[in-house]
Amino acid sequence: MSSQTVQQGQIQYERQGAVARVTIANPSKFNAMTRAMWRELRAVFERIHAHPELRCVLIAGQGAHFCAGGDISEYAAFRFQQASLRDFHESDVWGALQSMLDCDLPIVAQISGNCMGAGVEIASCCDIRLAAASAQFGAPIARLGFPMAPREAALVAREVGLGVARQMLLAAEVFKAADMKACGFLSQVLPDEALAAGVQAIALRIAALAPQAARLNKQTFRALNQPLAPVNQAKEATNSVVTDADNAYAYAESCEHREGITAFLEKRKPAF
Repeated sequence: MSSQTVQQGQIQYERQGAVARVTIANPSKFNAMTRAMWRELRAVFERIHAHPELRCVLIAGQGAHFCAGGDISEYAAFRFQQASLRDFHESDVWGALQSMLDCDLPIVAQISGNCMGAGVEIASCCDIRLAAASAQFGAPIARLGFPMAPREAALVAREVGLGVARQMLLAAEVFKAADMKACGFLSQVLPDEALAAGVQAIALRIAALAPQAARLNKQTFRALNQPLAPVNQAKEATNSVVTDADNAYAYAESCEHREGITAFLEKRKPAF
């Protein structure tokens, strides 16, 4: 199989024959996503989408973890003002997630170790998700004093189910891989040592099938889902995301938001 490294950075993109391999690479922080990495992820998927010879995308984390969430060390620089907080979620984060959702190629996730917050959101954009038996899933951001952004929460709830989403966000619960397979989020749970080979086998199987059929199926699946509305467009449909554009990020300057992030950075328990 021919292999070509197309892009190096913290979101690495390598073409292996008809398979594009995307690697989230920030291993010293369990592959936590920086703002720059969100922008890189968007650029990589836009580039992949433009290559007709590709037939499948495999996304994984570098080393032992998929993605442990966002890089909290950056948060104080932008999270405490509404405008910059909105720009982060609606431009950086959603821009990357939307680029994955818009991709007409089947996307297979290889999930090991921690899959938290941003990791769950990225995995939610994938079509087929396989995980190591020891993988853990959650979005315990309530401990940091802030909610999940509206469209991101809608995406996660759609894929994991409302019950699990509520437990993740309201109770900061962390789930095992077996739990996530039981709720339908995961296609398979494999022994840790068998995960990479299992994911590679599925990617190659997909790549051997009719590419036009795959692209058309992706377009059909996308049409079946209700659109995830931006925060400045309230939707009347019952199943759509209804938010108040003026209030979605009003918590930016709140005491508990600042306290949650500050306490994490200071390695102490927050006082909410």
